[in-house]
Amino acid sequence: MIELREQGDGSFSVTEWRRGAAKFLTDARLRLVEDIVAGPENALELLVRSHVHVILSSSRFLFRSIELPRGADQFVDGVVKSQIDRLTPWPANDAVYGWSPPSDAGPARIAVTIAATARALIEPIVNAVRAKKPGSIRISTEVVGEGTIIPVWSERSDQSPDRRMRRHVQIVFGAAGLSLLASLLGWLVAGTYLETREKDIEDQIARRRSQLMQQSGSAMQRAAEALQARKRTAPSAVIVMEELSKTLPDDTHLTELRIEEGKVQIVGLAQDAPALIRLIEQSGKFSQATFFAATVRAPKGGDTFHIEARPEPPFSQSNRN
Repeated sequence: MIELREQGDGSFSVTEWRRGAAKFLTDARLRLVEDIVAGPENALELLVRSHVHVILSSSRFLFRSIELPRGADQFVDGVVKSQIDRLTPWPANDAVYGWSPPSDAGPARIAVTIAATARALIEPIVNAVRAKKPGSIRISTEVVGEGTIIPVWSERSDQSPDRRMRRHVQIVFGAAGLSLLASLLGWLVAGTYLETREKDIEDQIARRRSQLMQQSGSAMQRAAEALQARKRTAPSAVIVMEELSKTLPDDTHLTELRIEEGKVQIVGLAQDAPALIRLIEQSGKFSQATFFAATVRAPKGGDTFHIEARPEPPFSQSNRN
């Protein structure tokens, strides 16, 4: 593996790793000039067909730390992807980002450090290294003062745009050829069969149309009865709001309330979000209370929570009449 580490002057030091041993090339410094890697020829030759790891300066990245409930470490990928446009100035499609391994952040919480930058700042570096035809490319950065390496980009040689395009073209032309051959054979075999089947299909359509006409009346009646049953069993938003106001503490503020598919979902801010689960379960009016999205610590204190629960049968309209 060849490690390129960005220095303060914008150049890249070169370290060759072989069987776990590092060989630092003191006389080799590489630079990126107009999307081209420039430097001593002996250092440039090392990049060909090698696994290249580029460690960029932390000054190129924006770092954000978020806290999650303990046990959410297996969902960090989804949490970061869903919130990257809130944590950084870039939309998810315009950003390149990664995160550190979760660390302990106190009772029942973990912390994750996110490193992000604009995709437009990374692509020239990737293109420059890719031109040397390496076996793979990995882009990372290092958290200042911690030594933690956060990967933000990875690519194998067979993932480069040119190779992907050639492979896609080969697959498309191969599939098109097979499809054409199958079509010709199908028409030869099926021509006579289709003629004999045409009358059978017309007869089946006529019989089915007659059956549908007879069944349409009863089907419409069943649909109306199903809608009425759903209306009777659906929870009332007014009563749900009333019960939530009795259950939630005074320092809890709701920003969203949704009632759909037999579930109540609430979003808001609370001083102790995990305690809300217990209060909702103990109210006797809701069951299966759980977080349906990550709880994030608010900048001015408190937790931004996303909780869903199922209303108990007393909420149904049939019990209210």
